Amino acid sequence: MRYRVLGGTGIEVSVQCLGTMMFGAIGNPDHDDCARIIHAALDQGINFIDTADMYSAGESEEIVGKALKGRRDEVVLATKVHFPMGGGPNRGGNSRRWIVREVEESLRRLGTDWIDLYQVHRPDHRTDVEETLSVLTDLVREGKIRAFGCSTFPAEEIVEAQVVAERRGLGRFRTEQPPYSLLARGVERSVLPVARRYGMGVLVWGPLASGFLTGRNRKGRPIDMTSGRAALTPGRFDPSLPLTATKLDAVEALVEVADGLGCTLPELALAFPAAHPAVTSVIIGPRTMEQLEASLKGASLVLDDASLDRVDEIVPPGFDLYHPDGAWVSPHLSPAARRRPELDRPAAG
Repeated sequence: MRYRVLGGTGIEVSVQCLGTMMFGAIGNPDHDDCARIIHAALDQGINFIDTADMYSAGESEEIVGKALKGRRDEVVLATKVHFPMGGGPNRGGNSRRWIVREVEESLRRLGTDWIDLYQVHRPDHRTDVEETLSVLTDLVREGKIRAFGCSTFPAEEIVEAQVVAERRGLGRFRTEQPPYSLLARGVERSVLPVARRYGMGVLVWGPLASGFLTGRNRKGRPIDMTSGRAALTPGRFDPSLPLTATKLDAVEALVEVADGLGCTLPELALAFPAAHPAVTSVIIGPRTMEQLEASLKGASLVLDDASLDRVDEIVPPGFDLYHPDGAWVSPHLSPAARRRPELDRPAAG
């Protein structure tokens, strides 16, 4: 396993990060099996674990907390806050009120006194970013978190947060967690360059492109719609759709690249984001031990320039073949944001 420094934090993390979104009701509900996967990852050199409060409504954090008893000091532990946790107003977002409350819940579920990396899961345009940075800075001073970052923020909002932090004398986002894969390279245009400019660590999610880079979904072959991401979002895997056909064509070309390297498509997919100079760690999200073992094989693969040039021919740099599931969508593109209120329009006739 290779290790890299996480931005300017001085913390060394493994080039692969164990993501735990699939631990709990949404994926693997067997807590003991999930714990075995976590221990196997640690035994293979992974020292970086990423979870979130909203994964299976807190169950993922509980699983991670139980699995890390006796091994907490070995792990750089990251979690996230933002999405609603239960019904009613003020139970989500990036406000001081919610973050102060929810960090305590995450600490309880994780069974720990501190979180190494606390991430804001998405932007919140109802809350001034100064408000968010202020409470996160306070949590660092209180010793409840060691560093904080953002996840799936557009480049312009990363810049705004950095400028506000400098002007107000607040702590700043030390990391960003964007979607990045062979099929979705949009973050190369601005997010990754901005992260490098500000010395931020980058841990990327979605390297297997929602299942399209696992090697199971191939052109001209039946797609299993009963399991994995296909079962959750079947419309995205319909081979009759032009977008799906485009992705499957790209997959076939990428399989040829992998064959030329003597590796599998998933190994190529996991090695590709790690080759970018802005990327610190690649999040893998196994549901089973077999998936973990397959992912670990890609940790040592280093791609040469010729292979990267071939990838560029298949999917151009900075280009998204599709909009990644769960990626940020600008609220300014909504109809309400693009149209003047009715009172501003001239009367008919």
